[in-house]
Amino acid sequence: QLQLVESGGGLVQAGGSLRLSCAASGRAFSFAGMGWFRQAPGKEREFVAGISMSAGTTQYADSVKGRFTISRDSAKNTVYLQMNSLKPEDTAVYYCAARYGSLSPSYYHDPNPYGYWGQGTQVTVSS
Repeated sequence: QLQLVESGGGLVQAGGSLRLSCAASGRAFSFAGMGWFRQAPGKEREFVAGISMSAGTTQYADSVKGRFTISRDSAKNTVYLQMNSLKPEDTAVYYCAARYGSLSPSYYHDPNPYGYWGQGTQVTVSS
């Protein structure tokens, strides 16, 4: 029974930091890649960051480059999102996602290949 379990969301002031974690459990095979998406009220779901679980190749949305860092621990079946210099516009529900299929980093932003999703964790950044 494959599950993605997220943690680390919360309320933080602008300029602060949060670290999100997503642990995969109950899987028989290693994921090819994992990523983070977010959805703000009244807006479409958008890509935040993605990473390959083998080589560690990363991809980021332009809006978070230089502020967010995605990393993984393959041995622990875990992916992280370190969020620094948070802004009110980062406020959203953040979703962890995982996939078995490999693909070019140019397509990490596409949610369709991600077959497994976490429950979402709320991140609220106050001004």
